[in-house]
Amino acid sequence: MAMARMALTLMAGALVLLALVLPAQAGSYLGTDWIGGNAHATYYGGVDASGTQGGACGYGNLYSTGYGTNTAALSSALFNSGLTCGACYELQCDSTGSKYCLPGNPSITITATNYCPQNSLGGWCDAPRQHFDLAHPMFVSLAQEGGGVIPVNYRRVPCVKKGGMRFQLNGNPWFVLVLVTNVGGAGDVQQLYIKGDKTGWYPMKRNWGQMWQLTGNSNMPGQALSFRAVLSDGTNVESMDVAPANWRFSQLFEGSQA
Repeated sequence: MAMARMALTLMAGALVLLALVLPAQAGSYLGTDWIGGNAHATYYGGVDASGTQGGACGYGNLYSTGYGTNTAALSSALFNSGLTCGACYELQCDSTGSKYCLPGNPSITITATNYCPQNSLGGWCDAPRQHFDLAHPMFVSLAQEGGGVIPVNYRRVPCVKKGGMRFQLNGNPWFVLVLVTNVGGAGDVQQLYIKGDKTGWYPMKRNWGQMWQLTGNSNMPGQALSFRAVLSDGTNVESMDVAPANWRFSQLFEGSQA
């Protein structure tokens, strides 16, 4: 009987520990507390958001890469030198600090696609400020346009994307450059690996934003390519043989999803 009670106690303890550990490992970001106090938002790129295209993450045309206008440029405190590219945030206007918040205090979800440099916007993007420079359609979904710069509360949330991760191949036979887009889950790739069907896995080096490079391996052309993406929550996503052996530079391929 004593042994049975001990076994049940150990099992209960293990279940509690599992419940505490799993959310962080799963990267769901469920239960993430709202952060505020030093966070603000405004908008840029014009009413039609045309000025938000391109940007420091390398995503180019945000419509063709699937991000649309649900985007933001982040201050340096959040941008993390580009490693936060692809992460998703939920924002709410802080009605305790602004009269311009929309009734009902709605929230929006955006993907980090650009960098708001320091010494711009009157210092709103300077460290240690947490600032979101939104596309105009997103800003007016939170507050009246006349609000200018508004206080916000924010939190990390899972990225929900249609289809798989996308890998655009650029470069030349001696320099392979891969742009990773449409990443679900944590959203922000921290490390990318590439594998040919005749090689092992090679770690790629981040060039800028979500552009990853492999240099000195001229044997990749002519091989089917696989990718392994490591996200900020530790999730590993393998996309095996997504590019056939006859792939060409500038082509886009879709793989697995987080």
